[in-house]
Amino acid sequence: MLPDYSVLAWGLIIASTFLTGVSKGGFAGGFGSISVPLMALAIGPMEAAGLLLPLLLVMDIFAVKAWRGQHDRQELRRLVPGLVLGVAIGTGLVGILEEDHVRLLLGGVSLLFVAYMLVKPVASKPIRTFWAWPAGIGVGITSFLAHAGAPPLNLYLVPRRLPKSSYLATATMAFAAVNVLKLPPYLWLGEINLISTWASLILVPVAWLGVRSGLWLQSRLDEQFFYRLVILAMAIVGVQLIIKAI
Repeated sequence: MLPDYSVLAWGLIIASTFLTGVSKGGFAGGFGSISVPLMALAIGPMEAAGLLLPLLLVMDIFAVKAWRGQHDRQELRRLVPGLVLGVAIGTGLVGILEEDHVRLLLGGVSLLFVAYMLVKPVASKPIRTFWAWPAGIGVGITSFLAHAGAPPLNLYLVPRRLPKSSYLATATMAFAAVNVLKLPPYLWLGEINLISTWASLILVPVAWLGVRSGLWLQSRLDEQFFYRLVILAMAIVGVQLIIKAI
């Protein structure tokens, strides 16, 4: 049995799933951060997040296998306590906030993502390991609410100046860890259930096509142009979510 969504809702869900796959396949976060906010224009924001989490976990299995052994273990250990605390805070927020409040938060997260994308070239000075905890908390909260943990993670990892392969592997492991941490509270909150699981299963081919498309596009699409599209899309969706919430 599948959720009784409108044609518009299914269209947004399919588009969001595809973009998540593209992001995982070749653009390290890119359009993936827009997926839940885009879905939240048509369905409940946490319902949207619940649909995507099983797909993300499947994608993480392949990503972890590809990058295993190349991550910086110390950096990952520094991040994990913050990730745990951030997921706990996110769980508490969802338990007390109404859907429109979550949409408002998502709109704010979307606009913060836009700000991050605009200023990240200057946010590259070396920083101390102390900031792993705040970064981990930020990743846990934003990932729990919207699977959008890339900005706070990159604000910490990029200035740490890891080798490229180590940076990508560490980010992959961190996202895999936070997705596993999110699974029990999502089940407890009822955001993942039998109906949502069936919907996630039928979306697996869409996610796979997105991953393959991301791998194909990464060497053909200008990265600067791509991220300009990301910024524009996130700004539009963020404003729309805030308007819808108000």
